Amino acid sequence: MDFKPGHTVGIDLGTTYSTLAILDDNGDPTAIANDEDQVETPSLIVLSESGHVIVGPSRQRAAMEDPDNVVELIKREMGSEYKRMFDGREITPEFLSALILKKLKQDSEKRIGKIGNAVITVPYYFNDARRKATQDAGRIAGLNVIDIINEPTAATLTYAWKTGILGRGAEEEPRKALVYDLGGGTFDVTVVTFTSTRFRVLATDGDVQLGGVDWDNRLSEYVCEQFEAKHAVNPRDSKIDMRILRNDCDTAKMALSEANQAMITFRYKGQSIAVQITRELFEELAADLFQRTVDTTELVLEQAGVKPEELHAVVTVGGATLMPKVQEMLEKVTGKKPYRGLSPYTSVAQGAAIHAAILESKHRTNSELAEKVRKHLKSIQQENVNSHGLGVVVRHPVKKKYINHLMIPRNSRLPIEVKQTFKTGHEGQQRINVRVMEGDASDPAACTPIGNCYVRDLPPGLAKGSPVEVAYSFDTMGRVHVHAKDMTSGREAAIQIDRRGGLTEDQIDNYTRLAAEYKID
Repeated sequence: MDFKPGHTVGIDLGTTYSTLAILDDNGDPTAIANDEDQVETPSLIVLSESGHVIVGPSRQRAAMEDPDNVVELIKREMGSEYKRMFDGREITPEFLSALILKKLKQDSEKRIGKIGNAVITVPYYFNDARRKATQDAGRIAGLNVIDIINEPTAATLTYAWKTGILGRGAEEEPRKALVYDLGGGTFDVTVVTFTSTRFRVLATDGDVQLGGVDWDNRLSEYVCEQFEAKHAVNPRDSKIDMRILRNDCDTAKMALSEANQAMITFRYKGQSIAVQITRELFEELAADLFQRTVDTTELVLEQAGVKPEELHAVVTVGGATLMPKVQEMLEKVTGKKPYRGLSPYTSVAQGAAIHAAILESKHRTNSELAEKVRKHLKSIQQENVNSHGLGVVVRHPVKKKYINHLMIPRNSRLPIEVKQTFKTGHEGQQRINVRVMEGDASDPAACTPIGNCYVRDLPPGLAKGSPVEVAYSFDTMGRVHVHAKDMTSGREAAIQIDRRGGLTEDQIDNYTRLAAEYKID
């Protein structure tokens, strides 16, 4: 593992807010404030026509901008083929996320000095394309991304630190915790077993299209319905007014976590309406969203083989977990009151900083960590599982139709490698094309294509039916790798995965140069 000069930090690249943290000389994970003296930076970008870039404006400030110039929720687009134009150039989610990372980096460097390396968090349910996109965003921002860590795993590290368990070294019985992570735009549930020095994920599941913004949308839709019923005008046609309304709904949602009612006032085309929202009404409007998280929680417990009464703790992460209904549901499902000792806003970044320090203590000879901290962390080990199955498309020998042949089931312990032998279909075959899929379903249409794996440059003159061994693996970051070997000659075969929607090395280099051109305010 190569480290560049400078500090090694942890970054929570969030859907609605992002945070950077570092381990201090006492071994405490500390979130670093930005230029606005806030430890959370809104994951908002304003792209002006002049090529000027503002990252992290307040949501009230962004709501007043031309909606076409505002980028938000870009994390939900990571790994997709989303593109837009800016300053006469085509830009991608990786580039836009890199602007957020660059803002975090440049503001933090004013306080702690040069940052060279980073661990960036991702939702556990991020697939290979989204994980690669996150790594690429870090590179474009000028960071040496030494690892990707799953957000619930990071939160578990912070929980262990906060409760005094982390690195204690005393022999003890393993504990089990359920981590319920409901952020602004994504949702994960993970069951972890751990001691002071070993952390092992048992099962995970989630939804990268479910988060606090979906609760905001339920409120805004309700207000629009009330407005339309009163004034016979549809306000949804105005992007600016809808952005202002959604911001006000977010404020009301947060108020309802403390009070039993909140008022939302909305004006459009000279007409206005004041809508009183009770907590009971809010929970009714979003009942199916709450239930989706309950269903996932119960499924993950079942997949982990853990009964609710076997849990030692239920840990909540993410600002949306402050909704009282979340705490109520979790207590009903698990029989335990959720642990409220972690900051729902910074705990993921703090855990990433702990993980970054663990890696630094083990792999960096000239570590900047204090000696007492390094000794404390060296013994800690972590084990994760894959959140998606990995398979290949093959023709069923009996049914004569194409199926997804599962190579590595979900929730397998990482790292893992599985090998499959294929046979050439004709004399002198020069290459084999393997379609790699993510998903556990047997129907390829129900899975996500990672891309085509090409085993190229096979030795000349191979007989029909010659074996070629293809090895599929997940590394510790949950990234997919494919390797091949010609079994006739023993020679490693050249291989390439053409991933859908991913950036090439040339594109990463071009976007890195482009990001360096922009001054981030």
